[in-house]
Amino acid sequence: MFNTKNKSSNSFKLISDFKPKGDQPKAIESLTRGLTDNLKHQVLLGVTGSGKTFTIANVIANTNKPALVIAHNKTLAAQLYGEFKAFFPDNAVEYFVSFYDYYQPEAYLPSSDTYIEKDSMINEDIDRLRHSATRAVLERNDTIIVASVSCIYGIGSPEDYLGMHLIIEEGMHTERDAFLRKLVDMLYERNEDFRRGTFRVRGDIVEIFPSFSGEKAVRVEFFGDDIDGVYEFDSLTGKVLKRLSKFALYPNSHWITPRSRMEKALPLINSELKERIDFFLNRDMHLEAQRIEQKTRFDLEMLKEFGFCHGIENYSRHLSGRASGEPPFCLIDYFPDDFLLIVDESHATIPQIGGMYQGDRSRKQTLIDYGFRLPSALDNRPLNFSEFEQRVHQAIYISATPSEYEIKISENRIVEQIVRPTGLTDPLTDIRPVKGQLDDLLGEIRERADKGERVLVTTLTKKMAEDITEYYKDLRLKARYLHSDIDTIERIEILRDLRLGEFDVLIGINLLREGLDLPEVSLVAILDADKEGFLRSARSLIQTSGRAARNVNGKVIFYADKITGSMQTAIDESNRRREIQLEYNSKNRITPKSIIKNITNILSSIYEADYWTVPAVAEEKAEYRDEAGIKQLEDEMKQAADKLDFEKAAALRDRIKAIRNKMLEVGIKK
Repeated sequence: MFNTKNKSSNSFKLISDFKPKGDQPKAIESLTRGLTDNLKHQVLLGVTGSGKTFTIANVIANTNKPALVIAHNKTLAAQLYGEFKAFFPDNAVEYFVSFYDYYQPEAYLPSSDTYIEKDSMINEDIDRLRHSATRAVLERNDTIIVASVSCIYGIGSPEDYLGMHLIIEEGMHTERDAFLRKLVDMLYERNEDFRRGTFRVRGDIVEIFPSFSGEKAVRVEFFGDDIDGVYEFDSLTGKVLKRLSKFALYPNSHWITPRSRMEKALPLINSELKERIDFFLNRDMHLEAQRIEQKTRFDLEMLKEFGFCHGIENYSRHLSGRASGEPPFCLIDYFPDDFLLIVDESHATIPQIGGMYQGDRSRKQTLIDYGFRLPSALDNRPLNFSEFEQRVHQAIYISATPSEYEIKISENRIVEQIVRPTGLTDPLTDIRPVKGQLDDLLGEIRERADKGERVLVTTLTKKMAEDITEYYKDLRLKARYLHSDIDTIERIEILRDLRLGEFDVLIGINLLREGLDLPEVSLVAILDADKEGFLRSARSLIQTSGRAARNVNGKVIFYADKITGSMQTAIDESNRRREIQLEYNSKNRITPKSIIKNITNILSSIYEADYWTVPAVAEEKAEYRDEAGIKQLEDEMKQAADKLDFEKAAALRDRIKAIRNKMLEVGIKK
């Protein structure tokens, strides 16, 4: 962890028209007391719609600790960012996710001798927000950063990032040329095309566009070797907004290395290169030896001349002075020791954190084995799970169905938040025999279709989902299926069409994706509910059943010939929650009403992974455009990402990649 001096000590100020109610006051008091008593791990078991974010906002305000909130995808992170921003308008609420609009990591496929160069499009606004986040947590105590799991990836040393920052003060004595050299060392580019990360010089005036700023830039006026004035101005109009006594400018990249360390790192990289060349030559791997020498020598020249190169992160072990195997610096290292960690949807987020390390390592090992990277590239990686755990000071895990890990690590310190302010209860569960399940379900679907309601059906295999869909279509039911083979764009269309009533029943395998929020669904049918396994565990059954909890007529049917332990656990838990809600409704004279949501909210169901592999478009749906058409799609993608609408941006990105792939297949040149 990184502790800085002279950090502002503002308090969190929660702004809301709402007062805690239902289970919220008790949950807020219990979690706050736990943190005050130095409990390291706590669980907030909160059902969907119970106001968990508001509860956590109150806990943060009560404890006044800087907080890192981790969500398991960009979509949920964006939603949480908006909510916390509204609750704390006077405090630093920041957003930190992967800055790639699309990202194809560097890889090598030995089977086809295919080298895939890293291909990415950096979203400038997201990069700005990342810089704004690190700046805030280094300068202010009242900081909340909402992040995706990408926050456990290396971003460079906080000590170097802070050590290379520049305090610009009115009256400061400095030669103008030395000042300009410092800007270059901080990786700012001199350019008349004035944009974020650049500076320009006009006589005795130097104008700088900070890495963390969106519209405001800084003007520094020199008089001889003294700074005569520092001003904040509108970068578009040039209008001066205010005069500053001093200004803290941070580097234009988190991968910043002091010149003294760079001079030490280059010989180390060169030494490792020689060892690797010898390794390959001793094994008669001449092609691999040539590859690694050519690539690394080019990078060394770039680092020597400019202090930067494409893929600089692969040399981060040497550049940061770390030993082999030592964990990388990541966003968590920018926080002070006593920060508060909030893990949203922990049953999904924790496994994702745990899985990042192995996936990254296996891909890099192939690059190393075939001479595309030095072995030290393995140290440019995400934290492994034990390293992540070591960095946790105090944590609250939020989930409607916490996993064994959270329950165990919290020593069963579980705070419940069952009551929904809307009055909606968990749906009733009915158990029916497997024999004739499709015909029985047919009547249930038609009954709900006549009322304008929708149905979700879960199966155990993709083929079952497809076959049942065809069976119902033959009976003139409007049915569709949804599973992992369906790409992002079509997934959006299917879920939107379900809400719009284009069809009545959606059949799939795992309809548990977080954010799959469908208020029109009044029935969830689980086929073969007695087949024990991952998709029929108590946790999965509870989550799947919860998809009917947004509708006042919500109901769940388990088709099973026996009641398994998982089924009984799920039913008992649902009944327990239902009784708690009904008692609250009775005491407070609340009449439950179905949730009404704008159709656009269906987009929240799209899982926007930080690292996405784009499939080729299906032949019958191939789309061909010229470069102008693709440019238009890219502009739309950037606009969507700027608005933090990552679902739309992801869909457009997938379409662009698919079109380009198809253009290559049919021989259309760019």
